[in-house]
Amino acid sequence: MTRRNLDRTIEGLEDKLLSLGSMVRQATLDAVEALRTGAIDDAHRIYNHDIDLNRRRFAIEKEALTTIATQQPLASDLRILSSIIEVASELERMGDYAKGIARICLMIKGQPLQEPMHLLPRMTELAVGMLEQSLQAFVKRDAKAAAAIPRDDDVVDQLFNEIYYALVDKMIAEPSFIDQANHLQWAAHNIERMADRVTNICERTLFVATGEIEELDYSDDEWNDHPAKRKTG
Repeated sequence: MTRRNLDRTIEGLEDKLLSLGSMVRQATLDAVEALRTGAIDDAHRIYNHDIDLNRRRFAIEKEALTTIATQQPLASDLRILSSIIEVASELERMGDYAKGIARICLMIKGQPLQEPMHLLPRMTELAVGMLEQSLQAFVKRDAKAAAAIPRDDDVVDQLFNEIYYALVDKMIAEPSFIDQANHLQWAAHNIERMADRVTNICERTLFVATGEIEELDYSDDEWNDHPAKRKTG
């Protein structure tokens, strides 16, 4: 394979990665909207659509592995191709989170969101915005942007904690709400995890751009922010 053909192969894989990311973004937004409104039919569609996301992820992985095995890429190309595989895997897991939210909508039988969850759509918009930015940084090899994007995860974490605490308070006040609240906590947790996986994509971008593996963790102590360590009194 000539240099030009290898470049075209990599560009094609990156285009497929962007397309998969766009699909994951939309699935996430649609899943949260279905949960917000109780749209059972939409939840079924999103749940069943996950199989297509999985197929696309594995197609990207197969093409990248074939290129690595047959074309003897340079070290810089190998970093790109191996990172494309990693990013595709992260996107597939995010798709699983969207599927999980759709499943929660089905489990609570389409009951519309109650007040403690009013922050979930905002939290989702932030997370999918981070995803979109991270993929653009990846294909542009923008190390500066990749290093900055994970800082927005703090806002996502704050919103998650607000939702978590509000649901706990509602469960205490209304024990009949406990089952639904447990499901809704998982929905919020899925969005929080999505933002965490965006950080993983940003770390791969730094690896591609610099050849260095760096952990982008801006929290001094993750335990201090854990919902289980709620301050009282």
